[in-house]
Amino acid sequence: WYEYNDTGDPWAPDISYRDGTYWLYYAVSSWGTNHSAIGVATSASGLPGTWTDHGKVFSSGTTDTWNAIDPTIVRADGKLWMSFGSYWSGIRMVELNPRTGKAIEGATVHHLATRPDAPYAVEGPAVVHHGRYYYLFASYDACCSGVNSTYKIRVGRSTSVTGPYVDEDGTPLLEGGGTLLLAGHGRFVGTGGESVFRDKGRDVLAYHYYDSGTPKLGLNELSWGKDGWPTVR
Repeated sequence: WYEYNDTGDPWAPDISYRDGTYWLYYAVSSWGTNHSAIGVATSASGLPGTWTDHGKVFSSGTTDTWNAIDPTIVRADGKLWMSFGSYWSGIRMVELNPRTGKAIEGATVHHLATRPDAPYAVEGPAVVHHGRYYYLFASYDACCSGVNSTYKIRVGRSTSVTGPYVDEDGTPLLEGGGTLLLAGHGRFVGTGGESVFRDKGRDVLAYHYYDSGTPKLGLNELSWGKDGWPTVR
């Protein structure tokens, strides 16, 4: 992993459980470059010290128009998919081999969301199936700048996991659309890096934010309106 940064450090973990195995996806890169890779490790228990690394799942280079970081996994129509992406051309998705957990060779790289203006500031996808739709949650604008962070969470939906996704007004996410779900307010800023999980029959939105400049983890229950659009409580 030292090919991608000086310390070999990974980040942006995504853990899922299937077929009796925990699958940990993670990103390795350097700030401001799309010379990046997504890797995967597995464990039977999920406990520290039990993980086996299996190397690259998918990568990007400086000639690519996408950035292979911020992975998240979703199952749809009997297939396994990984969405990913940061800036460059926004959010992308590839099909994975369920046996290896890696991208199918020659797989189509589907385009899910972007912005019309450079630097195309949308990243950190999370795809959730609810009712008739797949919902794409993503982080817009700038993270990681303390009280100056402008991160916010937007969402769109599609009847197909590979899109096209549109927001509540019908604007495609490939044209800069995205219904605002959660933004900074008061001393709480930089809401993003989101994921959604199920807990005791309810959906919960997890994300990071700054509280007067101190980084913290936020948890809010997701509610679904009669029109199918999510809100946070």
